[in-house]
Amino acid sequence: MKAIIIGGGIGGLCTALALQQTGADVTVYEAAPHIKPVGAGIGLAANAMQGLARLGVAEEVVARGRQLKALTIFDEKGGIISDFDTRPLSKKYGINNFVIHRADLHEVLYRHLKPGTVQLGKRCQQVRQQDGQVQVTFADATTATADLLIAADGINSLVRQALLPQRRPRYAGYTCWRGVTENPGAAINTAISAETWAPQGRVGIAPLQDNKIYWYVCINAPERDPHMQQLTPTQLAERFATLPPAIPAILGATKPEEIIWNDIADLEPLKQFVFGRIVLLGDAAHATTPNMGQGACQAIEDAVVLRNCLQQQTSLASALQQYEKRRLARTAKVIRLSRLLGEVAQWQNPVLCRVRNLLFRLMPKFSTQSQMEWLYRVDF
Repeated sequence: MKAIIIGGGIGGLCTALALQQTGADVTVYEAAPHIKPVGAGIGLAANAMQGLARLGVAEEVVARGRQLKALTIFDEKGGIISDFDTRPLSKKYGINNFVIHRADLHEVLYRHLKPGTVQLGKRCQQVRQQDGQVQVTFADATTATADLLIAADGINSLVRQALLPQRRPRYAGYTCWRGVTENPGAAINTAISAETWAPQGRVGIAPLQDNKIYWYVCINAPERDPHMQQLTPTQLAERFATLPPAIPAILGATKPEEIIWNDIADLEPLKQFVFGRIVLLGDAAHATTPNMGQGACQAIEDAVVLRNCLQQQTSLASALQQYEKRRLARTAKVIRLSRLLGEVAQWQNPVLCRVRNLLFRLMPKFSTQSQMEWLYRVDF
């Protein structure tokens, strides 16, 4: 079988690797003209690590990142709202609560592909199905034809927009900055992934290798707000100056060129991922807000499940039908839960925040564990 993958992100590369392991002839077409070590940190839960293990790359990924022992949420004064020890789940489901620089994960995946798999500077412009084949036309006027096309081209997928023009990303109500910096000497717990919920916004901090820190900031704002887009690390540090001192110190120490800014959006759950010989995968199919840390995780799951379906079914049509059946409900639940968690975490009203924090403190740990176990029980 010959397969085309549109998009060379984590989902696209995982899928290329998965399909090559079935013997398929795979080409990934990526719009970017160069492969650069871009991006910030990324968290991978046990379900993603199980997927990477099935693809045969988990050990190399683990060598490039850090496994943490807890997920902790703090209030604006540094008091603990929630402190969940992830080690028991790691013993049950494998490596969990793992952080790595996105560029390192991308590099590991890229090195496992056959030489020449990824073609750069190839922006998809049009897709057409005819006579049991899929043809792609690129912006440079070249074309490619295959038996199967996988759209892994992100939340703003051109392929999805052509198939479902009415389905557009929906803004979540808050905008986000992500960055990686050398620890400037801030006193942080390097064994945990931490998030601080404050009325002026939300700040996450996770340690990487080599004394590096991955952080993110989410602030309620109008969509495409030019003022927010122009905020500098110093201005972000000033906004959070009243929080525990490690937070403004880390934000302020980040180089401006090390920051990525974007509005947070997701897709309302779709009812269909497969359109003939075209398959939507990753954010193109089920973009979610980052509040559960499941965006890349679900894309990795997609790749492994698609491979399994192709290996288990006797025809391409039945394999794609099975893929869609296994992925629709699970990814829709992630989208709904993640959006709800983000809405609650972004509350600004002081009274509501105090009530929320109290309820989270009173929440039994088995409730959190049950939700995580649902995520970690993969079907592959």
